[in-house]
Amino acid sequence: MRVVATAGHVDHGKSTLVHALTGTDPDRWQEEKQRGLTIDLGFAAMTLPSGAALAFVDVPGHVRFLKNMLAGVGAVDACVFVVAATEGWKPQSEEHLRILELLGIGHGVIVVTMAGLVEADDLALAQLAVREHVAGTFLADAEMVAVDTPTGVGLAALRLALDRLVAATPTAADRGRPRLWVDRAFAAKGAGTIVTGTLSGGPLQVDDELVVQPAGTTVRVRALQSHGTAHPAIGPGHRVAINLTGIGHRQVARGHAVVRPGQWHRAHLLDASLRVLDGLGHAVTRRGAYLLYVGAGEHAVQLRVLGPDVIEPGGHGFVRLHLPVALPLSPGDRFVLRESGRQETVGGGEILDVDPVVRAADAVPDRSVDRVVAERGVIGADQLYRLTGERRPPQLGNLVVDPAVLDAWTAEVRAAVHDAGGRGLELAPLDEHHRLVAEQLATTGELVVDRGRARAGAITDPLADHPYLAALDAAPFAPPDPAEFGIDPADLAELIRRGLVARHDGVCFSTAALDEACASLGPLLADRPEGCTVAEIRDALDTTRKYVIPLLVILDRTGRTRRRGDRRIAGPRL
Repeated sequence: MRVVATAGHVDHGKSTLVHALTGTDPDRWQEEKQRGLTIDLGFAAMTLPSGAALAFVDVPGHVRFLKNMLAGVGAVDACVFVVAATEGWKPQSEEHLRILELLGIGHGVIVVTMAGLVEADDLALAQLAVREHVAGTFLADAEMVAVDTPTGVGLAALRLALDRLVAATPTAADRGRPRLWVDRAFAAKGAGTIVTGTLSGGPLQVDDELVVQPAGTTVRVRALQSHGTAHPAIGPGHRVAINLTGIGHRQVARGHAVVRPGQWHRAHLLDASLRVLDGLGHAVTRRGAYLLYVGAGEHAVQLRVLGPDVIEPGGHGFVRLHLPVALPLSPGDRFVLRESGRQETVGGGEILDVDPVVRAADAVPDRSVDRVVAERGVIGADQLYRLTGERRPPQLGNLVVDPAVLDAWTAEVRAAVHDAGGRGLELAPLDEHHRLVAEQLATTGELVVDRGRARAGAITDPLADHPYLAALDAAPFAPPDPAEFGIDPADLAELIRRGLVARHDGVCFSTAALDEACASLGPLLADRPEGCTVAEIRDALDTTRKYVIPLLVILDRTGRTRRRGDRRIAGPRL
């Protein structure tokens, strides 16, 4: 299904046209019917001659209800632009056209209504005048259909034109990141809270867990409908009614958003591009009471111009906007800016950064993901996705790192490993980022990480051939005293830490000595399940009590033997 919005001046026949095409009166309120004036958004749907489904969002044309008009056009695919042949181009025609352009809508059909109330020559002149007004806009080459709604003249041609419009309008993108800006919220008897809006960004299905922003309330989808038809799941680009559990209908309002948890950054501060309308009578500065229209909501914002102090009429620039509430926004979202004191549309543009970290005086925003990474140096991959809507493969753990920062960290780790020498660089004192770099270099073979230390993979470990190890192996059960041997205490501590040497009460044994002791004691203890005395083990190993006692303590400690009274029995690791 495609969604289109009506647009045009008040009393030019937008709602009557929608009623004639769909059979549904989009004016929902009794006041609208009594006054013959559309006040709020209306909704209707039809099936085109091709069989394609089309939904209308009918918007008010009167300037007093422009807020409601803006709420209705924020997520549509295209427009039906209505101008009455009897009145021609009017102020709200111009303002609606500029708003549609600012929101990035690029497709539409022009309908000249009330064609039966003017002569053929006047109708032709009215159509020519409309063409002049839309020249240079997205409607410059749009189809134009003259319609007399009461008699039905032109409706068949309009249906065919709408079919061609649907075929030419790109389908809604599915990014797996659904968002529905709420334009209505109400309670249905027996169902509870219902919210409606145009779904974009991704699909929804029954039983999905969602979050209503800005409050952050967790809800569940009880049911989904699109124009009265229930669906177990529905994709982007549809008008959707969601039956929610977990929230009251008075807790949801127009301008709120329904999204998946964990997918969106809640933005209080925005950097954006701003195009100021040509016809504005003054420059845009930070002074003014500005209203931001984004999604389906209206929000009072503070504005600061980035770079120059002002943006002149017809000019482009960058602004920083401070929102009063946190909204799930993303780069690429379009907005309209109005000045409430003057009651005028200032301009509009595109959100570029939903979490600016550079001070306003230095900020040069764009939609580049690389810029977001570079300004931070390092960022979690999930956080980057929330900020930009794009996935980037992490380089370190779950971190995305700016190339210059990663190069610097890598150089620092290489230098530290080189300076540490053969003992290797102890990783524990390093920060998380440098530890991750060392582990990454180990996966490529450049470094070897062993027992919490990193050393160059191409360098032979000098401690593996340390002379003291050779001396211990030469006299396994009468080992030399480390102090008398003259080994550097730091080297001895590293040999013990690596498990190459075991020590108790100042006596050291090599791992080879421990293995040799086990090889001798295994058969002996197997023949004597009651165990052996210290003297028997001393004689079996041909050593003295000075050495056998610390040796047995080490064997007990490592599970190779177990003490039972004054005897030793086999341990679980023997």
